[in-house]
Amino acid sequence: MVSSPHEAMHRIFQEYPGLFSRVSEVLGVAFSPPTLVTVMPTDLTESRPVERRVDTLLRLESDHEEPLLLAVESQGKKDSAKPASWTYYLSYLYAKYKVPPVLLVVCQDRATAEWAARPVHIGPKQWASLTLRPLVAGPHNMPVIKNAVDARKDLALATLSAITHADDPDIDAILKSLSAALREAPESLAGPLVELTAQGLGKRPAAQQWRNLVAVDLSFYTSPLSEEIRDEGRTEGRVEGRAESRAEDILFVLEQRGIDISEDVRGRITECGDTETLLGWLARALTTPSAEGLFSDE
Repeated sequence: MVSSPHEAMHRIFQEYPGLFSRVSEVLGVAFSPPTLVTVMPTDLTESRPVERRVDTLLRLESDHEEPLLLAVESQGKKDSAKPASWTYYLSYLYAKYKVPPVLLVVCQDRATAEWAARPVHIGPKQWASLTLRPLVAGPHNMPVIKNAVDARKDLALATLSAITHADDPDIDAILKSLSAALREAPESLAGPLVELTAQGLGKRPAAQQWRNLVAVDLSFYTSPLSEEIRDEGRTEGRVEGRAESRAEDILFVLEQRGIDISEDVRGRITECGDTETLLGWLARALTTPSAEGLFSDE
């Protein structure tokens, strides 16, 4: 499974393109919900050897507005080269498709989001020929959804909110609300959103919190993440089973040799979960004159 917040922040718009109208409403710019969505090629490379690719590109159409091209970029840090690239994307798209383009930048930290939101004027200061004005979604303006009832109203928005607020002090409550909401959603909807959430959290501490929540009840959906957690559980179960079996073998050998086993020794053997240590004790159990002799070199 890919574990890249970069992928999740733009891919969610591929899976749920109607999310853009809700995000734009949150950002204070109204776009009608699309009635038709076409996934466009993301390769903006020219014939000359200069390769440029936008993260996600969608054509959105609605009953009340003209079609538009939505370019979604996920941005993890400030990059002085990006404004020039973004301007190129928008100019190229308009020249190629003759459809108004909109750039949405999704961030996970406030500083990067505020940097990305600054208008960039291209041209002499007396007269800017072009002005870059991205819409920016980030922890500074995405809603903090800490209630399962609110999360159920728009699961895609709740997922994006959790991803953008990955470093929020209340991320535990945010993830619990999302998890509770997804448990009541159809598997076909819950599974992809669970994966996108895990992907969006990346290697942040919140990622383990999400895995713990998913592990509580894996019956309500199937996905690569749930299978991974199940596999880990099976592996841990096998290790625990081997440890328990070796502990029983040690006690059996001592008992067959007529060696007294105190409660302290019995507890130390049965409570040990390290299979290598137990294997060493099993070898000593064959020759030790006393049960305590199992631990003679420790």
